[in-house]
Amino acid sequence: MDHYAAAPGGSPGSAPPAALTPRETEVLVQVARGRSNAEIARELSLSPATVKDHVAVILRKLNVRDRVQAAIAAYETGLVRPGVR
Repeated sequence: MDHYAAAPGGSPGSAPPAALTPRETEVLVQVARGRSNAEIARELSLSPATVKDHVAVILRKLNVRDRVQAAIAAYETGLVRPGVR
């Protein structure tokens, strides 16, 4: 993962992919850090159902099939960097 994340294609602080809203971007960052919906809900003061809805919208906007692909997109765009928690 670190190898692919270090590849050209984005830089830290790049614009969020696919015109995500600020809240969707926050959720994507948490997804990329490997957090569960329950953990994200606690961290962002949301209900688990709201997090689930945000994740579904993120997957659709990024045109990816699962959380792993969404996390890869976050790394590829520089939204998340390896080793940064």
